[in-house]
Amino acid sequence: MTTAFEASDQHGAWLWKDAYEASEATAVLFLRKYGPGILKKAGSPARALAMIERISALLPSHTRRSEESDQFQQFSTPLGLGFLVGVAAQLTQGELVLEPSAGTGLLAIHAEIAGAQLALNELAETRHVLLSGLFPQAPVTQFNAEQIDDYLDATIQPATVLMNPPFSASPGIERTMRDATMRHIRSALRRLPDDGRLVVLTASSHDPASADIKALYGDLSDRASFLFTASIDGRIYARHGTSIDTRLTVIDRSPELSAGHAGSLAELLALIEAKLPPRRASLSLPANSKGHVDASGFDGGTTTRTNPFSLSGPLA
Repeated sequence: MTTAFEASDQHGAWLWKDAYEASEATAVLFLRKYGPGILKKAGSPARALAMIERISALLPSHTRRSEESDQFQQFSTPLGLGFLVGVAAQLTQGELVLEPSAGTGLLAIHAEIAGAQLALNELAETRHVLLSGLFPQAPVTQFNAEQIDDYLDATIQPATVLMNPPFSASPGIERTMRDATMRHIRSALRRLPDDGRLVVLTASSHDPASADIKALYGDLSDRASFLFTASIDGRIYARHGTSIDTRLTVIDRSPELSAGHAGSLAELLALIEAKLPPRRASLSLPANSKGHVDASGFDGGTTTRTNPFSLSGPLA
């Protein structure tokens, strides 16, 4: 960074956050080039996870924060955890995936490798520009994701939403907003069609097994059935600037919730494989590079899921 800017951070030429985001952008480019080969060589999600974790270990630890980091609660998704979000989503080749708080693209790149089309949103200026450069074929908007359904173009109809929203921060509000996560999830759910899937990372306290949390989504019961949840040990995020326990939750149209706790990403993968039911086939039309649905050539038949993240082969 000092060489690139011809001055040090002590002179104010750059922030450590800039260095972290540059390294994360490098990880995105690396996975775009080598990710498909990694998945092919691995042959299973467990082996792929181990290989991705080796890449993740090469990235610097986030030991310094910036004012923007605190304002937007920017905790990028660790590469291995992002991979497991893709596993849980059971993505379909060509489907449109929305990420409302896309950060530096560490979640989006896994969806891209799975063959999905992308629609990305990021409010923070630097990350928005970064995403536009990293994913030039995807529409990249800059809205407050708490109202993503209100602002997003009506033609963008995702089959899946992947999310790592701020846990307790809202733009322009200095005090803690305890309902921030709920605002992000509710708005994204309204954008999903029938049989759509939402996979979200939250604070561990946002537990859908809790009556209080489930009540927050009561009026969306027709499209907000909690399918799976697992709390995740805070050590998973330690190198990304926080040690808070987190939670991976899958929201689908299902009457039953499976739950668990993961102390490591390997344990989380085992829970996903053992407890998360297969995703039902849904209408997932290919999207063009601007995120518009293209119905040409669709015969109305059963969707087959044959992507590298599949846990058990094609799903009918």
